[in-house]
Amino acid sequence: MNKIILNYILKGYLKTLLKAFLICYCFGLILNLFEEVEFFKNTEEKVFLPLLLTFVFVPNLILKLLPFIIFISSLWYFLDLKNKTELLSLKVFGYSNFKIFITLAITSFMLGWLVLLILNPISSNLVKFYEKTKAEYSRDLDHLVFINENGLWIKERIGNDHRIISADKSRNVNLKNIIVYIMDDNFKIKEKIYSKSANIENNQWVLSDVVIDKFNKGINDRVERENLIINSKFTHENIFDLYKNFDTMSFLDLSVNYNILRDKGYSKDHLNQQLNSFLSLPFFLFIMTSLAAILSMGTLKKSNNFHHILAGIVVTILVYYFKDLSIALGQTDRIPLAAASWMPVIALGLLSSVGILQINEK
Repeated sequence: MNKIILNYILKGYLKTLLKAFLICYCFGLILNLFEEVEFFKNTEEKVFLPLLLTFVFVPNLILKLLPFIIFISSLWYFLDLKNKTELLSLKVFGYSNFKIFITLAITSFMLGWLVLLILNPISSNLVKFYEKTKAEYSRDLDHLVFINENGLWIKERIGNDHRIISADKSRNVNLKNIIVYIMDDNFKIKEKIYSKSANIENNQWVLSDVVIDKFNKGINDRVERENLIINSKFTHENIFDLYKNFDTMSFLDLSVNYNILRDKGYSKDHLNQQLNSFLSLPFFLFIMTSLAAILSMGTLKKSNNFHHILAGIVVTILVYYFKDLSIALGQTDRIPLAAASWMPVIALGLLSSVGILQINEK
């Protein structure tokens, strides 16, 4: 009998979760499709490509919203059980509020690991395809940044001239061994600038120990300067923001290739933050299920769903901004970035533990 009841509870919960996934997916398709159509409106592409890219992009968006989808699904299911008086029937068969909650919370926890090990690698590969396809249609080809094992490469358009910059890789605001090529529209070199170091904290790059070679009708004129300021579209922050986008990197990629990514120039702090963010996901799903149980299982009486929905919206907004705040504190060095991923989980876990004890007494 207990096995039958357990299967009944899990089947109902997973069915509700699937409905929530489908609803969110449909909303995501509609909203993102407008953005893709706007991007491709000046190209000759038919509607098929924007639609394909929308289908490819939305799964990653859904996985980002997974904690809130779990919360909504759990709240929906708990309210459905209560309003159909099924909670009372389950209690007769020995299923207390706590036993029902822990069954669904463990299911959410296991779902988190399933997402990390199976769905996340799929979604990250879809994002790679999405970004590669969008890059092929990008019109901003006059400004490019590329980082590989040979260092940093930047291409910029400056008035009627082109500028190509190469430098050694650096993880701080100072670049080393910079070479700047300034070329005309026919890509003939007009100037070549050497510099031992450059501060790129803002758009005005300050080059130190500078040697400038100017080429004019085959004549090379060399000038040496202590400092030189050049204006660039790029700064340290927006260059190395390229290494903060982990949507194309799965949990398995990050775990297996951690040292390789460090050698490629990824920040150790950001890698640790993302790894801890992945690891905290199953625990976050567990806690979101507990918050839904606290809101909905306080009593066996039927209640107005509107009040619970309103409370659920408020909780979702507060959790979202609390999570965002913890990441902001980590990025501003108020707390370690790795700890920023766990702070919402720990704080909400302590808060919900009191509520779970209370609903068990009902």
